[in-house]
Amino acid sequence: MGCASAHRLLEAGLKVTLLEKSLPGAESSAAAAGILGAQSEVSGAGPFFELCLASRARYRDYARELEELTSVSIGYEDSGVLEVALDPGEGSIAVGRAEWMMQRGLRVEILDREQAREIEPALTERMVGANYYPDDHQVDPVQLARALASAVARLGGEFRSGVTVTGLARSGERVIGVESHDGVIHADHIVIAGGAWSTGIAGLPPVRTRIKPMAGQIIQVEHRPPLLRHIIYGYSGYIVPRADGRVVMGSTLEDRGFDKAVTTEGLHRICGMAMDMVPGLSSARMTDSWAGLRPAPEDNTPLLGAGPAEGLYFATGHYRNGILLTPITGEVIRDLIVGREPTVDIAPFAP
Repeated sequence: MGCASAHRLLEAGLKVTLLEKSLPGAESSAAAAGILGAQSEVSGAGPFFELCLASRARYRDYARELEELTSVSIGYEDSGVLEVALDPGEGSIAVGRAEWMMQRGLRVEILDREQAREIEPALTERMVGANYYPDDHQVDPVQLARALASAVARLGGEFRSGVTVTGLARSGERVIGVESHDGVIHADHIVIAGGAWSTGIAGLPPVRTRIKPMAGQIIQVEHRPPLLRHIIYGYSGYIVPRADGRVVMGSTLEDRGFDKAVTTEGLHRICGMAMDMVPGLSSARMTDSWAGLRPAPEDNTPLLGAGPAEGLYFATGHYRNGILLTPITGEVIRDLIVGREPTVDIAPFAP
């Protein structure tokens, strides 16, 4: 979120410095799976759903723009998502979701078992059906983070790595900078985009909700030749096939503070989920595993907007949808700081 905001602000002619305690995009951004699941991952209609749709609509051009600027491909693939129902109860939920999305005018297909397995023959025979979301796509989050950092550097942004923000510097009611171990760093505008650490800054004025870490474990396997063409989304996890045969499988949802350990129990759960939906993955070779910390807002709504102090902005708390919301977040922060009305309604997300 920091790099995405910096990218747009630099384009608008502002001078931008990014403060980073490690490497840009090295935390939850790089740990994500990269599903652009505006339909498959969002549970219901409302302002957040509309924000996700708006960001998803920007992604194809966003990917092209970043590649033209940096020569880094972010792995954008229009793979589509199959939301798989393994029993009648899940099937009923899937049909209900599809119906309200159709009423909203969105593309979704309700498939029976045979139709779903015609699209993806590797799916289990015991499934009862699936929803197909052709407009939910994917990117490679690691490549996205690299492209955004490169874009910021090419546009003249300054990176200060190894900097831990310890508090806010204020003059009356206005925030005029941040405090760090290196002293006060002054700025006209301060954007809080620190993921799970965002609301732990000393001196932060009261905000609508606190952000806490929510751990998630992921496994990467490889299957040659590639076994799947679409993202598979179930009620216990997801499977994301990359074009080169890699398959990302996840993820757990664990409230255990800032602990990013990969556990045997977590790996067991993920592998079981994946093989329940795609039995052929039992022969895939495991190549990597990791865990990340999602920035989870306690009221389930991101902090996106200006305030509550003058000169302060928030771009955090995107929880499971940070990669999806990257384009729209950078755009919103730019518009607010340059004094332009955002193209989407951000009132429900005000800090």
